This record gives sequence, structure tokens and C-alpha cells, in this order.
Amino acid sequence: MFTGIIQGIGALFEKRPAGGGMIFGLTAGFALTDPEEGESIAVNGVCLTARNIQGNRFFVDVSPESLARTGLGRLQAGSRVNLERALRLCDRLGGHLVSGHVDAQGQVRQRRPAGDFTLFTFSLEPGLSKYVIAKGSITVNGVSLTVNSCDRDRFAVSIIPHTLAVTTLGELKEGDWVNIEVDLIGKYVEKLLAEQGSGNGSQSRINPAFLAEHGFLR
Repeated sequence: MFTGIIQGIGALFEKRPAGGGMIFGLTAGFALTDPEEGESIAVNGVCLTARNIQGNRFFVDVSPESLARTGLGRLQAGSRVNLERALRLCDRLGGHLVSGHVDAQGQVRQRRPAGDFTLFTFSLEPGLSKYVIAKGSITVNGVSLTVNSCDRDRFAVSIIPHTLAVTTLGELKEGDWVNIEVDLIGKYVEKLLAEQGSGNGSQSRINPAFLAEHGFLR
């Protein structure tokens, strides 16, 4: 589990095929203190297992599923990526709960300045729009962001200068592709309601009226 608060930028120094997937060699731009072989590290928002950790270098295996669902396959040697180590239970939750399981890819539709901020509009698969709400959370290339506005096939975010400086979001151009993970809480709520509606689940007080009363639905 992650928070979407990027710890630093890394770079890909090796990429090679292996067993239908790929092996990546990565260099982190920060110290991997107390490294644990097999620990989870999010690479551009994708949860991967780190191995052969030596100093600030490590390797990860990228499965065919991850290559198909995310933009990792487009990375080349020298590509810069956002990195975040897995959350400890004692850590601050500065962003939101992020699983590192990317839902889909989106494309930068627009980038424009707005004072000291930068406004981005990203495309969104229509099937995911029900999980995206204004002022809710969303993850783009592993970065926790707040949704400014959303529609059936797109959403917009306003990014502060600090985030542009310490992540790779500042390098994005119109037309670039990104990894998107929607807020997982919405997916769990949907499943609970579906189970209750089908009669397969036990009786629960969680229903649309309950969620509206407590501010989860409008």
C-alpha cells in the first residue's frame, strides 16, 4: 500500500525481456535506507517487487499484465520515473490510500498555466468515470492528486509548483500517456451495494440513503 507522495525520481538503466515480461534495472534518486529484499516499490504508480537491491539500485520483474495495462513498456533506458516505497503503518498518510494497481492509461489532453499553478486535463476511460468525483483523490503516474473537475471521459487537476519540481509530472506534454489509479474506496462501496442489491450479501446499513446522509453521495 502507498500514499501517492513521491519520495524521489529514479531512472531506468536496464530493460530486457524475460519470460514474456521484462526485467528493469532502476536507480533511485534517494537513499534506500533499510532495504528489504522483496519489498514493494511503486514505479510510476505500479506496485513492483524490488530485488537485488544494492545501494540505490534495484531490479524489478514486470509481468505481461503490467506491460499491457500500464505505460511501463514504453520506458527506455534513461527514462525518469516516480518512485515510492511501501507505506509503513506508523507513517503519515499524506496523500490517500493507493494500491499501486493501475486501472488504465490516460492521455494528457491539455496543459496550461494558471498563475503559479499548472492545469492538466487527462482523458479517462468512460467505465472509470463513476469512481472519480470533484475534490476526490486520483493517482497519476503514482502521484496523489485532487480532482478539480470531471466528466464522462476526462478529468482536470491543478498541480502546485512543488509537485511539478519533485515528480516527473512537470515533464508531461500534451499527448503523453500516464498511469491512472482511481480511488479504491469507491470500488469497494460499489461492490458492497451490488452484493446487497443481489441478495447475496448479509443485511447491511450501508445503502444509498446512508451514504447520502453522511456526505458520500450527492
